[in-house]
Amino acid sequence: MAKVSGKIFDIELFTKLLAYIKPFQSTYYFVIISAILLSFFSTVTPYLLKVTVDDYIRPKDFQGMVFFVSLMFTTLLLEVVFQFLFVFYANWLGQKVIKDLRVKLFNKILYFKMSYFDKTAVGRLVTRSVNDIETIASVFSQGLFMIIADLLKMILVIGVMLYVDWRLSLIVFSILPVIIYATRLFQKSMKNAFEEVRVQVANLNSFVQERISGIKIVQLFNREKVEYKSFVSINEKHKKAWLKTVWFNSIFFPIAEISSSVTIGLLVWYGGLNVISGGGVSLGTIFLFIQMSQMLFRPLRQIADKFNSLQMGMVSADRIFEILETQSSIEDKGTFFPTQIKGDISLKQLGFSYIPGELIINNISLEIKSGETVALVGATGAGKSTIINLISRFYEFDSGDITIDGTSIRKYNLETLRNKVSVVLQDVFLFADTLFNNITLFNPLITIDQVVKASKEIGVHEFIESLPEGYDYNVKERGVMLSSGQRQLIAFLRAYISEPSILVLDEATSSVDSYSEEIIQRAIDKLTQGKTSIIIAHRLSTIKNADRIVVMDKGNIMEEGTHEQLLKIEDGHYAKLYEVQYAEEFPV
Repeated sequence: MAKVSGKIFDIELFTKLLAYIKPFQSTYYFVIISAILLSFFSTVTPYLLKVTVDDYIRPKDFQGMVFFVSLMFTTLLLEVVFQFLFVFYANWLGQKVIKDLRVKLFNKILYFKMSYFDKTAVGRLVTRSVNDIETIASVFSQGLFMIIADLLKMILVIGVMLYVDWRLSLIVFSILPVIIYATRLFQKSMKNAFEEVRVQVANLNSFVQERISGIKIVQLFNREKVEYKSFVSINEKHKKAWLKTVWFNSIFFPIAEISSSVTIGLLVWYGGLNVISGGGVSLGTIFLFIQMSQMLFRPLRQIADKFNSLQMGMVSADRIFEILETQSSIEDKGTFFPTQIKGDISLKQLGFSYIPGELIINNISLEIKSGETVALVGATGAGKSTIINLISRFYEFDSGDITIDGTSIRKYNLETLRNKVSVVLQDVFLFADTLFNNITLFNPLITIDQVVKASKEIGVHEFIESLPEGYDYNVKERGVMLSSGQRQLIAFLRAYISEPSILVLDEATSSVDSYSEEIIQRAIDKLTQGKTSIIIAHRLSTIKNADRIVVMDKGNIMEEGTHEQLLKIEDGHYAKLYEVQYAEEFPV
């Protein structure tokens, strides 16, 4: 969770944001100039009105009045023009900045280690990438530049008031401390309130995202009422966080309005008495001060409001930079770009732990020769899938080394390494897109003819052609339009068409029927010819023909050998596993 710094304005944080303005510096300076001119023209107009009333309307100078009215019209027109330019380009600049920032953030997230996602809720990352990024735009469109424009206007107004009449100025200034103090309290309270709002928005997004993603589990176990109650509780906290901001607004703005009304009353009372008694205050001067007191107080109220936008944007920026500055990416310092990989894999005294001190892989060593098919078996939690994750460099191992063709995988260029290793997981993820795009993953080098040829070779073509629109069939989010077995076949075809040097099947046949398993087995036999294959299987019947079977338990290698060799080991781990599965499949 991002921390509230307690500062009125975090210069260090804003400096980081300014780095994204550099490509648009000309627009940035134009917005600043527009703010200055806008403040000037808005201040000149009331003064022209004073001159018109005192010097031309009261003396009944028609020609002079027409000239000054025309001058006022011109300044008003210029004010409107610069108001348009200021608002448009301030918003334009904000959208340009967040576009670049969103791209950088998404690119950063794409390269995070899997361990980062293990600890971070997807809903929170979605909130950062969408809601928080959008809020940052308000720093430029509704926050900083608006505050600068209002401050310039206030300075000019104070200068004009002192120049025209210092006595009426004192009346206005006597109320000013009340507004300033109330604004300061309001700003501090709103900053904390908006921080709480962002926390509750992230919690709400995370909860909704998880429940919608797991809606089958929710309905299967009749959790609708329980989840509904949980949602009501989270939503209540979200509502309270927002109501806190409403409460502060409800207090501040009436105080500001009352202060403004009291000021106008005092000006009319004092100025009116002065005019009646023949003092030095003119009617035009009273009009001027009434207008300018509003011009002084209104920016103060708006600054408080704009400060809210600025604070929300800065809090969001703090959250975004927290992610951007997180060092959780796999170091890609490899300079080895082999065009071909034979597939000799060596694990040397490999050690790994997800949590420091709790070894998942316990200093194991394993040699897998090029073209060999090796099966990893063992109970859940034995470390089989972890080895696959380490070979693909989803995680960094703690000790030892993994080499491919005699070169440490850390010396391989990461993209090159993963291009040579294809993994088919048990839990297949398909995007809400066409089958063709899910198979090629938008690789422009793979044509539809290649996909059709590959699908025919592994026996998937008929199944795809039976679907509406064939290869252009949209499988919807996570591939819900396909059965689990069909999704596995698509995942296998995805791996097959990438022509890997090393093929990994992580429980890839566990959720398919016997017909699909036969298709996959035939494809495996074809694909593994001359290529290194690692198969993680729960069903031992599917790996009988593996060149070698490696039995793991609690991060250690317990046994190695062929199916027949391992069955001959008395009280062996593999023999016990096989006996249990055989009893389950063929009960007496």
